[in-house]
Amino acid sequence: MKSASPNSYAISVRGVGKKFHLGGGAAHDTLRDQLTAMLKGRGGRKSNDFWALQDVSFDVPPGQAVGIVGRNGAGKSTLLKIMSRISDPTDGEIRVRGRMSSLLEVGTGFHPELSGRENIYLNGAILGMRHAEIRKKFDAIVAFAEVESFLDTPVKRYSSGMYVRLAFAVAAHLDSEILIVDEVLAVGDGAFQAKCLQKMDEATSRAGRTVLFVSHNLAAVQRLCTRGIYLENGKLRADGPMSTVLESYQRALDSTSVAPDGSSQNALKPGEARFVSWELIGAKGEEKHSCPTASLCEFRIRLRSRADLKDATLGFVLWNGQSEIVVAGNTVSNHMPLLEIGEGDYEIIVRVRLPVRAGLYQLDVSLNSKTHGQIERGFMEPKLNILPPETTLPEKWQGLLTEPLEFDIQPATP
Repeated sequence: MKSASPNSYAISVRGVGKKFHLGGGAAHDTLRDQLTAMLKGRGGRKSNDFWALQDVSFDVPPGQAVGIVGRNGAGKSTLLKIMSRISDPTDGEIRVRGRMSSLLEVGTGFHPELSGRENIYLNGAILGMRHAEIRKKFDAIVAFAEVESFLDTPVKRYSSGMYVRLAFAVAAHLDSEILIVDEVLAVGDGAFQAKCLQKMDEATSRAGRTVLFVSHNLAAVQRLCTRGIYLENGKLRADGPMSTVLESYQRALDSTSVAPDGSSQNALKPGEARFVSWELIGAKGEEKHSCPTASLCEFRIRLRSRADLKDATLGFVLWNGQSEIVVAGNTVSNHMPLLEIGEGDYEIIVRVRLPVRAGLYQLDVSLNSKTHGQIERGFMEPKLNILPPETTLPEKWQGLLTEPLEFDIQPATP
């Protein structure tokens, strides 16, 4: 897509790159440490540097709604954090014109010891608003968030749903020209997500605010955004009308799926392997990635391999929306022998009962070798959708688990 003219952008991204150093080594703060690290590098040691973003450039004009799509690990959240001044770029620069409010992850922007009321005023002050301006918006924020009874409670005692409702309400209602929203909306229920999407739609169509939206809910992205940006492996792969970008992204997703005849659709090098898809056994249509809470979930994960491993292990981790591990295990902890993985396609079946709160959960699967270390790790898409039970308690009384309780009531003996 053609760049905005120099004087008409709300956000200008120029040659942005972000490098992370993987591993547990300490930073090289002294000259001796730096010289030692340089000498080790010359000795042929493999670099642990990882580029989450590489040479990303684009402009966003005021009032445009932009959807950013890509697989997990593509660099989407890293880009938004740099835009929001939470992280600095390694290369390039980002220029922003106008006040910005961001909703990137649960916990960002709120002080846990302060009450909901105090955090509303704190966030407004950070945006440069006066007390009177915040007060005008206060009632609308509280009504949208539906947390009236907990306004004077420290937010550290809020459930994840209450926290996100208030955080979104603050970000959406306070006077900022730019609104940045990451996948965090997945924490809320369906009705709340619909209300948030409607509010963001109003922000662009009526208020003329600039919106950047990251989500794996492609239908929501297409509904809200007119322009799309597709990131892959930290690089900008497509930038244009939302429908066109989504077609490119969908083709890329399809190219890694298993063909009906088992033929390779995405070339692997010798020694490589890739997790290509997952589904729930017995589920159909849209339900193949959804299951009711407390049910026994049977995951079918497909692995494509060109490796030759005699000592392989498989790992399975499920994360919730707050980046907490819900369940984890591997074939070793399950008392299984080391596996032989050769060239070809494999079906991996994992069975686990999940009595957890309704919401979206991330599958994290890995193939490892005792000799060669980690061969492949995949954050599988789409996310697992745990559906709520038919009858639910009010949210403030919902626990992390949804295990049924057994009650036995009988007359007491005199």
